[in-house]
Amino acid sequence: MAKYIFVVGGVLSSLGKGIATASIGLLLKSMGYKVVLQKFDPYLNVDPGTMSPFQHGEIFVTDDGAETDLDLGHYERFTDVSLTRHSSSSAGQVYETVIQNERRGVYQGKTVQVIPHITDEIKHRIRALEADYDIIITEIGGTVGDIESLPFLEAVRQLRLDLGYKNTLYIMLTYVPYIKSAGELKTKPSQHSAYKLREIGIQPEILLCRSEKPFGKEIYDKIALFTNVPRENVINAIDVKSVYECPITFKNANLHKLICQHFEIECRPLNLRSWNKFLTNSQDCVDKVTIAICGKYVRHQDAYKSVEEALVHSAAWHRLKLQIKWIDSEQNFKSALLNRSLQDVDGILIPGGFGVRGIEGKIAIAEYARTHKIPYFGICLGMQVAVIEFARHICHLKDANSTEFDPKTPHPVIHLMEEQQYVEMVGGTMRLGAYSCKLKRGTLARKAYGKVLISERHRHRYEFNNAYREKLESKGLTFSGFSPDGLLVEVVELPAHPFYIGVQFHPEFKSRPNKPHPLFREFISAAYQYHQSHSTPV
Repeated sequence: MAKYIFVVGGVLSSLGKGIATASIGLLLKSMGYKVVLQKFDPYLNVDPGTMSPFQHGEIFVTDDGAETDLDLGHYERFTDVSLTRHSSSSAGQVYETVIQNERRGVYQGKTVQVIPHITDEIKHRIRALEADYDIIITEIGGTVGDIESLPFLEAVRQLRLDLGYKNTLYIMLTYVPYIKSAGELKTKPSQHSAYKLREIGIQPEILLCRSEKPFGKEIYDKIALFTNVPRENVINAIDVKSVYECPITFKNANLHKLICQHFEIECRPLNLRSWNKFLTNSQDCVDKVTIAICGKYVRHQDAYKSVEEALVHSAAWHRLKLQIKWIDSEQNFKSALLNRSLQDVDGILIPGGFGVRGIEGKIAIAEYARTHKIPYFGICLGMQVAVIEFARHICHLKDANSTEFDPKTPHPVIHLMEEQQYVEMVGGTMRLGAYSCKLKRGTLARKAYGKVLISERHRHRYEFNNAYREKLESKGLTFSGFSPDGLLVEVVELPAHPFYIGVQFHPEFKSRPNKPHPLFREFISAAYQYHQSHSTPV
């Protein structure tokens, strides 16, 4: 029978439940257990796909095309397990399913209520994967005390009754603030959060207590006494320089042993060799590299979380200290401003996005990278603006654009493909999830991947317009990756440039700390070569 861990949060949001959940998953997987992670969000949106990145951060896309919370990115990066839509549920999805069931007569005329119908649907979703895994780790979004979280916590409470004490484990992440004026840590917020959780019938077995300062014995004793949690089960989740150090913090606090003891399962040796190697490389750097990330959401950097982490992974692979320079593409980029903004960077990356805001700034940045021979990596929209820039300035196609930004452009080098073949293939207006791509021999992309056929995740509506393929190719743009049928352009590059590549997909979703994505790895390598060739000798 599968074992279940439920991770909930108290005091306030943004404490790091996602990182804690991912860290627990890594520890258990490193012992050889088959682990899967889930996130239940209490908001009423069906998924975060239509939510503003300023509010919600990035949309993480799974292989099967689910638009999910960015915490699933943490789960995948830490555990190296490719998740599915079964790992992401919202209150909107739950209520939608229950209402559809009611309309179809599934409940046979009964009054549909939060208990049992909503809670039963939540429990069904939590248990959907139990036949395939040893341990299922479920994070409940929000904060204990929020009204919208109550049905999820009630479902989790009921699962203890359904599955038994030895098959379920409650872990609570709380906050122990340091009050500078008093010069001491305060345990009261954690006490109140645990009390609130007990009030709805859940007694946490383990507390992970975030803090800026290390605990003394009296803090441990006080938290244990007033939260009814054994002293050895109170863990000081002290702040670390990198989120990737969190699993080591938990390992040193014997969290994995506490979990195995509760479930009465074997506490196997931990295999964290590759993880520790990544941490060592991250800390023991031989040099640095500066990358500009150019987008319109740079004031809220979680919008590009997977891109940032993929750069971190690749920099560590090369034992380089990564410096990111965030460039707001909504600026009115004149030549002097471009020079000031980009003269000290070693590589330029334009990530994915939607909408016309900031497009002309991105086009100017792509031109700067091309003409100044700075390594350039365009992802999704970053690939499209590279094509638009090339069409305008090299092919002299005046006002070339995407029909997303200018429906009346005389040269729609990026457009919506209306052919029935395309519509049938993607099943709608957006290409979501994993699609295969065939790489052309002798290209930068083929060299990076080291194979012909790859699979990458997509999230976009607009495609390259094949009517312009011959024109752009004749001027030096190489189309190096296509859908297996040759219909859709997936990768473009400039052979005359040290490193200039654009991809229609999102490679950042598949990068891992100990296995950086090939394109990011080669991009950082090219950026470092540029750095070395442009550094002033001491």
